[in-house]
Amino acid sequence: MKRPRVPDLGSDRPLLDKLGVKPGLRVSMLNVGEDWFRELRAQRTDDVHDVPAEGSDLVFFRAESPADLERLKALRKVIRENGAVWVLRRKGEGRSVREVDVIEAAAAAGLVDNKIAAFSDDLGAMRLVVRIADRSKGGRAGGRALPGPPGGESPHSYT
Repeated sequence: MKRPRVPDLGSDRPLLDKLGVKPGLRVSMLNVGEDWFRELRAQRTDDVHDVPAEGSDLVFFRAESPADLERLKALRKVIRENGAVWVLRRKGEGRSVREVDVIEAAAAAGLVDNKIAAFSDDLGAMRLVVRIADRSKGGRAGGRALPGPPGGESPHSYT
């Protein structure tokens, strides 16, 4: 199977590093539909689920419409408190999910956006995390924290 070209917009970091996929993490992949990403991800972890798995470190969730974003409330309950939900959405013309749709749905689910990445030529990804103020133990449940900017919040913080 031919793997589509994954764009690198100004960084030489591998995609898995950009997305925070580390060895041993529990990953849920919901409606992702990208076989090349499954193969790539398998290089780092084999604890992968096609349904929301309790205690996920990362959830990759593809949203095709704003209505799909209603699932974020349920996904918030699935991730570890220092975990993340990556919302994948179509880029460019023909997109039906706007960045602001994701940000508003995240806030309603008790999440905040703190990173954007190019997932592929066709898909963009936005990382959503639990607000630091809502985490217990300084946000380090189980002693593992995901990489991110100092403070872990974005300019769109809803605290």
